[in-house]
Amino acid sequence: MSSSMDRLLRIMARLRNPEGGCPWDLEQSFATIAPHTLEEAYEVVEAIETNDKPALKDELGDLLFQVVFYAQMASEEGSFDFEDVAEAICDKMERRHPHVFGTAAMTDPENHIKLWEEQKAAERAEKAATGVLDGVSVALPALPRAVKLQKRVARVGFDWPDVEHVFDKLTEEIGELRAELVEHPDQGRIAEEMGDILFVVANLARKLGVDPETALRGCNQKFERRFRHIETGLAAEGRRPEQASLDEMEALWVEAKQREKAHHG
Repeated sequence: MSSSMDRLLRIMARLRNPEGGCPWDLEQSFATIAPHTLEEAYEVVEAIETNDKPALKDELGDLLFQVVFYAQMASEEGSFDFEDVAEAICDKMERRHPHVFGTAAMTDPENHIKLWEEQKAAERAEKAATGVLDGVSVALPALPRAVKLQKRVARVGFDWPDVEHVFDKLTEEIGELRAELVEHPDQGRIAEEMGDILFVVANLARKLGVDPETALRGCNQKFERRFRHIETGLAAEGRRPEQASLDEMEALWVEAKQREKAHHG
């Protein structure tokens, strides 16, 4: 183990030491740390999306610290330690890459993904997880989980034959939402129909080879960028958005779109 990794483990152990450790760290549990882990993971993604390498290095360190934190708590209760975590992932990577660490022939990326999924299915079977959807974490954000569920059932043939069928289904689901709004607008039913639409949209993204979470994050950033252009334009006139008409804000929005288009050539 590297000196830096060993140092980090010693720091974590000291923070959790009942004698002289950090009161906050001592109060934590697996459940209380979990939200911080999600936050750190998203901050890693943000650093990647902004191509900020110094920030990425810092955020990866924060994420690594989360792993060390869990391992320390598990070690205290006698479940496992950091070495067990590292050994388990080493074993898994070697097992899932037989073309690199074993005798299997090198495959193209598409076939490798198929072999990877077959290996994962075999591992689930060994754990008595035999259902097609077993192992798809309920803790995943809704969009990525929808895609994972769809990928799982597609492997056993439960899938639309082409993207046109997905478009048809999307039109059908939108029609059902419209009908719900007209006939008997119940908030529970409206939420259910809205969920159906989002699930089909996730399926459409999968069919098109687009990660819906990444696509939506990009759209959020674009929306924020364009609306800030509206604010800047109005501020130059000494006004705020609530003091402008929708037409005025729409004109600035279109201006922002045209500038982006010109910038991208």
